[in-house]
Amino acid sequence: MDLRNIAIIAHVDHGKTTLVDELLKQSGAFRANQQVAERAMDSNDLERERGITILAKCTSVVWNDTRINIVDTPGHADFGGEVERILSMVDGVCVLVDAAEGPMPQTKFVVGKALRLGLKPIVVINKIDKPEQRADEVLNEIFDLFAALDADDDQLDFPAVYASAKQGWAVRELDDAHNDMAPLFDLIVDHVPAPEVEPEGAFRMLATTLETDPYLGRLLTGRIEAGSLSTNTMLKALSRDGETLEQTRISKILAFRGLERVGIDKAEAGDIVALAGFTKASVADTLCDPAVTAPMASEPIDPPTLAMTFSINDSPLAGQEGDKVTSRMIWDRLTREAEGNVALEVTQTDDKTVFEVAGRGELQLGVLVETMRREGFELAIGRPRVLFRKDEETGALLEPIEEVVIDVDDDFTGPVVEKMGQRKGDMLEMRPSGGGKTRLVFHIPSRSLIGYHGEFMTDTRGTGIMNRLYHGYAPYKGDMPGRREGMLISAEQGSAVAYALWNLEERGALFISPGDKVYKGMIIGEHNKGQDLDVNPLKSKQLTNIRAAGKDDAVLLTPPVKMTLERAMAYIADDELVEVTPESIRLRKRWLDPHERKRRARQPNAA
Repeated sequence: MDLRNIAIIAHVDHGKTTLVDELLKQSGAFRANQQVAERAMDSNDLERERGITILAKCTSVVWNDTRINIVDTPGHADFGGEVERILSMVDGVCVLVDAAEGPMPQTKFVVGKALRLGLKPIVVINKIDKPEQRADEVLNEIFDLFAALDADDDQLDFPAVYASAKQGWAVRELDDAHNDMAPLFDLIVDHVPAPEVEPEGAFRMLATTLETDPYLGRLLTGRIEAGSLSTNTMLKALSRDGETLEQTRISKILAFRGLERVGIDKAEAGDIVALAGFTKASVADTLCDPAVTAPMASEPIDPPTLAMTFSINDSPLAGQEGDKVTSRMIWDRLTREAEGNVALEVTQTDDKTVFEVAGRGELQLGVLVETMRREGFELAIGRPRVLFRKDEETGALLEPIEEVVIDVDDDFTGPVVEKMGQRKGDMLEMRPSGGGKTRLVFHIPSRSLIGYHGEFMTDTRGTGIMNRLYHGYAPYKGDMPGRREGMLISAEQGSAVAYALWNLEERGALFISPGDKVYKGMIIGEHNKGQDLDVNPLKSKQLTNIRAAGKDDAVLLTPPVKMTLERAMAYIADDELVEVTPESIRLRKRWLDPHERKRRARQPNAA
C-alpha cells in the first residue's frame, strides 16, 4: 500500500483538530453509527478543558489505497518541543490558516521549522464560512510569510485549498461546489512525496516521542527510515553521541489505524510505529539493528527560557488532600516527565527537597503542575523566573526576548501601548487589521510578560488577543517595576470567620471565604497600601448580655478573588510560594514565621 506522512501545523484555535476529525469521518475510519467525541484527537482532560492541543498525536486514514499517516501538532510555542520532533517524521505539511485572522505568530514559528527541513507545504485556508473571511488577502499574506522565512522556489509554489472543517468540505477554487474533503485528500496524495526510505537496508528508526503504557512499559514512536521489523527481533539503542545504551527484544509493534493503535507482526520502512521493549532509550535516540554503528541526526531543540522551583508542601495543612507528598515521589515524577518532553530540563538544587524545572513558558509549566495536582501530588511552587545568559565575547548579561502580536479594539490601543512601553517593549508594527481592530507587534523581554496577561485582559475589557513567540536572546534591558500592593497575611491558624473578614475588607481585596482553613504565614488578601500586614481572620464578635440600641450589623461580604493556578504563579513575589494540592490553591509566604520574614528581609538578596 502507498504511504504518505503529513503533519498538520497551525496557530492555536485555527481548527487543526476539527479538520482531523473530519478527515477521519470521511475516510471511513468511523462507522456511520459510531459515537465519537468532538475533537477526538484531544484525548486528555486538560486538552478538552482548555480547548488546546498539548501533546502531538498520530492517526492514519486510507484514501483510494493510499495510507495517510496524519500527525496533529500543538499550536502553542510552549509545546514547541513536540512540534520540532514530529516534523522529522513527516514528508509534507498542511499549513492551516484562519480565513479571517490570517497567519499568526505560531504559524510563523512552526512553518519556519518545516521550511528549514525542506518539507513541501500545502496551504489550507480554513473557516471560509465565516462572514468576515478574507481568503484572497490571507493567501497573499501566507506567500509573504513564506518568502520572509526564506522558502525556496519549490516551497513558494504551494497548492492551496479553501475549507470549512466544521461543515466538512474543501474546494480548490472558491466558486466550486461544497461537497466533501475529497479535494484535500487528492492533493495530499498527489503533492506529498512518498517517504524516502531504504526498504532493504538494516533497520533504523529515530525515536521522536516517548510515553509509558501501564501494560507494555516504555513506548517509543517514530518513522522507520530503513529496513523492516518483526516482533521478537533484537535491536539496540544508540544515543546522539553514538554510545550504545541497551540491547533488547521488541515485545510489541503498534501501528496507528484510525484513532486506535493496533498490534502488527511486521512493520515496513516509511511507516510510523510505536515499539515496546526498551527500558532506557529515550527521545532523539536511534533504535537500530545491532550491526548499525552511526546514530541518526536529530533536530536541535530551542532552549528553555523560564524556570520554576518545585518543592515539597511543608505548610501546616500538608498531606491532608494529596497522597503523593514526599520529595522522592516528586523527583521521580519530574524526571519521568523530562524523559518524554525534551523541552523540559529538571535539576536538583542544594536543598534536597527543592527541584528546578526549566521550560518554554508559563503555560507549559502550568500544565505540568495541573497534571501533577490531578495525580494526587502536593507541591509548593516558586515564582517563574527567566534564564539569563552571559555573552561569551563581551561578558554582557543577555535575557530572552519574545515577539508579541496583539489584536485589540481601536479604543484600547492606547493603554496597551503604554503598558508595553512601561515593560520595556519595543514596538515594531502598528496597523489596522479590519473590523475596528488594530494589530500591534512588539519585541519585549520574557520577564516583562510574567503576570501581564490578566492585566491585559482587564485593560481590553476581555476582547484583546495576545500571542507570543520566543525570538532570541538580547542584552539585559534593566530593572522592571514589581508588584505595588502589599499582602494581608494570616497571623493565626484555624477556620476564617465571617465577622473578621468583614472588618478586613476595608484593608483590601480578599482571597478567602468564611470557613476556609488558614494558617500562620498564609496570604489571605491584598493590602491597599504597599507593605505587608499581619491580620487575624479568626477574630469573632464579642458577645455580651447588654442589648445594643440599634440592630446588629448584618455581615455582607464581597465575593473573594479566586486565584487560578496560572494567575497565582504570575502573581506571587520572590519571597512567596503557591501551595498546590488536589483540591486547593493557596498563596503563602516562603517563611511562615513573621520574625524569620523580618530577619530575611534585612539581608541583601533576601529571596
